[in-house]
Amino acid sequence: MADEELVDPKKYLEDSCKPKCVKSLLGYQACMKRIEGDESGHKHCTGQYFDYWSCVDKCVMSLLPMVFIPPSHI
Repeated sequence: MADEELVDPKKYLEDSCKPKCVKSLLGYQACMKRIEGDESGHKHCTGQYFDYWSCVDKCVMSLLPMVFIPPSHI
């Protein structure tokens, strides 16, 4: 057990949550397409970007109790 390398479940959890946040992702992608030709630098999609990652984060938080086993149960 001591030789085993610990694996961070973050990437796996995020990947499993991304399909649940397709609506937010599509909103972000649509925004990026709308501002594609903006050379002024004033247009951005920060709100849509954070909406997407907020959705992913909320989903990941809901899965955490299933991932981590309290030490008293090992």
